[in-house]
Amino acid sequence: MAKYIVRDITSVFCYLPYGLIVGLIVAIILSAINDRRARRKKAPFAVWAITAFIMYMVVMLFITFLSREDGSRKGVDLELFSTWGINARNNAYVIENILLFVPYGFFSAWVIPRARKLLSCTLLGVITSLGIECLQLITERGFFQIDDVLTNTLGACIGYLLFRIFKRENK
Repeated sequence: MAKYIVRDITSVFCYLPYGLIVGLIVAIILSAINDRRARRKKAPFAVWAITAFIMYMVVMLFITFLSREDGSRKGVDLELFSTWGINARNNAYVIENILLFVPYGFFSAWVIPRARKLLSCTLLGVITSLGIECLQLITERGFFQIDDVLTNTLGACIGYLLFRIFKRENK
């Protein structure tokens, strides 16, 4: 199982340049906006937090949609825990779905003040995951799996908890 996870994680590194390019553009724009806000004596935006979140979202967009061909996958699986235990490949997918949303929970809590509560961050994770699953179903770029919603939400919760630890350590 570990070999699948390592191989799959390293395969997404090819999407990092896209995230970096978009992140650079966002950082430049936000820095310019912050300069203007400073002249008006308004609080600045958290440039690095927002930039990191957007870079992550670009990479996630590639992983969940743009790396897949239109019409290549279709179907709905509403059976809970149907992907776990079948084989090492499927178990790796479950772990990868959790890992995919850990940064989401972390960055959401960092960037969105309302997501600084576990329930809010969890709901945001559920809504985002459901959105991805529905779009994958509509575009036939992925299966709609309730397990994915569950594992993505778990990942968002773990990311939120890591953010809380990070915040506590940096006080």
